[in-house]
Amino acid sequence: MRYPASEKLEIIRIVEQSHLPAKRTLDQLGIARRTFYRWYDRYLEGGPEALEDRPSAPSRVWNRIPAEIHDQIIELALEATALSPRELAVRFTDEQRYFVSESTVYRLLKAHDLITSPAYVVIKAADAFHTKTTRPNEMWQTDFTYFKIIGWGWMYLSTVLDDFSRYIIAWKLCTNMRAEDVTDTLDLALVASGCDSATVLHKPRLLSDNGPSYIAGELAEYIEANKMSHVRGAPMHPQTQGKIERWHQTLKNRILLENYFLPGDLEAQIEAFVEHYNHQRYHESLNNVTPADAYFGRAPAIIKQRERIKRQTIEYRRLQHRKLAA
Repeated sequence: MRYPASEKLEIIRIVEQSHLPAKRTLDQLGIARRTFYRWYDRYLEGGPEALEDRPSAPSRVWNRIPAEIHDQIIELALEATALSPRELAVRFTDEQRYFVSESTVYRLLKAHDLITSPAYVVIKAADAFHTKTTRPNEMWQTDFTYFKIIGWGWMYLSTVLDDFSRYIIAWKLCTNMRAEDVTDTLDLALVASGCDSATVLHKPRLLSDNGPSYIAGELAEYIEANKMSHVRGAPMHPQTQGKIERWHQTLKNRILLENYFLPGDLEAQIEAFVEHYNHQRYHESLNNVTPADAYFGRAPAIIKQRERIKRQTIEYRRLQHRKLAA
């Protein structure tokens, strides 16, 4: 079976970021180890572009990136060390109005020994509910996750995430996981989204698991009173809430780098990361816009602008090549 370059890259990222041994991960994916390591060697040597199944061809000299652009990319990479080559390429294009591809950034960083191995864990969870949403506030995912505060005990984070945009609408740090904590978080979400207005005809549908707080009668009464609806994932199948599971893991990868001794310290770190996640973190599944861009309807204009920048950049490089060749 032939895999397109995009699928090869996704498989490489899954194996790199899996908490399981590579052999076990590959067995679950149905990929032969010999095949995977052939892809991986090509990827490490040439970046995502090297995964394409095509014969070798002469380099397109006209499309070579100028040295001053190389320097600017390296400068950005040194300033924003937490960004991946994909995120650096998108940010550079947005900020400098000059298109560079992920593969170009990867090769440049690799040449300067600035590529690091993944230092985080990503769970494998379904990216989408069985019926995909088409607009913000159509469906919200909600769940709890937990954090240990040294000398204090456990705290539980209740979050409401918009399924369409992955935007964190509301969150609350709780001492328990009660139905009351769920409804308090939903109150915050309804106000923040404007869905508490009587003029909103289509209220969000809530997606949760089957935890005690989500099957409680108190929550059912709240849902009915607010003219919402509620669906729950299949028991023992957390992948149904894949997006919020991924959010939890992304959050913990950052938050758990430090120890916390007071609830206020943890709350401040969560607040800062939610702000970063919503407004600064480019999301690959959202065509490399932020959750806030997708939630507030800015994504189409941003994507259109990037396509325009890409065309203008390529035309500029072609023109510069012709001038030099004349």
